[in-house]
Amino acid sequence: MSSHQKIVALVFSVGLLVLIIELVRRKKLREEYSFLWILTSIFIFLLVIWGKLLKLVMNLLSAKAPASTVFFCGIFFIVLISLHFSVKISHLTNQVKDLTQKLALLEKLLEEKK
Repeated sequence: MSSHQKIVALVFSVGLLVLIIELVRRKKLREEYSFLWILTSIFIFLLVIWGKLLKLVMNLLSAKAPASTVFFCGIFFIVLISLHFSVKISHLTNQVKDLTQKLALLEKLLEEKK
C-alpha cells in the first residue's frame, strides 16, 4: 500500500471515529448503532498501521493488492450493516402493526362505552 493510500485510509478511519463519537455525543446516533461503526473505524486503522494484519487478510482472501482487500472489507461491512438494519426494520414493522391493532381495539372499546 502506497504512503498516499495509507494517509488517506488513516485520515478516513480517524475522521470516521471522531464523527461517530460526535454524533453520539449530540444524540444524533444511538450508542447501539455506534458500536459497529467504531469497530469498523478501528479495523481500518489496524489494517493500515499493522501491515502484517493486512497481509494476513490478503492471504485469506487471496487478494493481489492491499487496496482491494480494504475495499472488500468495506463492502463486507456494508452488507453487515444492511442486514442489521433490515432486521431492525422488520422488528419495528411488527411493532407498528401490533400497536396499530391494539389502538384499534382500544378505540372500539371506547366507542362501545359511549
